[in-house]
Amino acid sequence: MSEKPPTSSAGLRRDMEILEVLAGHGDDRDADGFGVSWIAQRLGREKSQVSRALRALEIEGMVERDPISRRYRLGWRLFALASRTHLPRLVQVAAPFLRSLATAFDEDAYLGVLRGNMVLTLLSVPSSRAYHRVWEGVSVPVIMAAAGRSLLAEWDEESVRDLLRTTLPSGLDSAVSSADEWLADLAHVRSAGYAVSDMELEDNAAGVSAPVRDHRGLITAAISVSVTRAAAPARLHEMGAVVAETARRLSAVLGFKLGEPGM
Repeated sequence: MSEKPPTSSAGLRRDMEILEVLAGHGDDRDADGFGVSWIAQRLGREKSQVSRALRALEIEGMVERDPISRRYRLGWRLFALASRTHLPRLVQVAAPFLRSLATAFDEDAYLGVLRGNMVLTLLSVPSSRAYHRVWEGVSVPVIMAAAGRSLLAEWDEESVRDLLRTTLPSGLDSAVSSADEWLADLAHVRSAGYAVSDMELEDNAAGVSAPVRDHRGLITAAISVSVTRAAAPARLHEMGAVVAETARRLSAVLGFKLGEPGM
């Protein structure tokens, strides 16, 4: 007799929604945390229900409450669990490579990983300019992230088309809405080692990205550079070659042997 497939717990799903809000999304991110009323409003749930869930999460160390502001933020246990994964080493090793890119181009540089159909930004290194978007710890749909094309470079055509069909935002007239353009970009990553794409999250910006491989030769992350100032296509491809070479050097530090398939 076959076992029934596991079903999602409604309570767990609601708790995860709260944690996602506390993790922040773009301009919503706040280092001081958020109040119960704001969280309830954001989720469209009763304040009393959210308050009870937050208290339970606090007991388990998943969130913590500031005794003065009474705002909640992510708790110590989440960070303790994250510290046991390979991600801290990846961030540590990648940091100087991102700093070199940010300095070379005076543009923000990022390290992202694929989580399901989302790109999670693990690290960002700012340019010298005063204004910067905060992306660390934020997840965005892979088809709307500059690093997305590099992270999906090894996906087969059918899988890419399925992804675009199921996650395509409506009303976009950029390259994100064209499966053929996406597939062409992925082919370019495989041949040239980098992708140049419109950054669908922001107007008047482009992104240059390249895949990072681990000791197995698998794409484990992507590094990217936002290009917020006007640049000719030739310049973007010059930047792409530099980002690709940086990704190759980072991959070598992670144990990938240069010259193997994929690099």
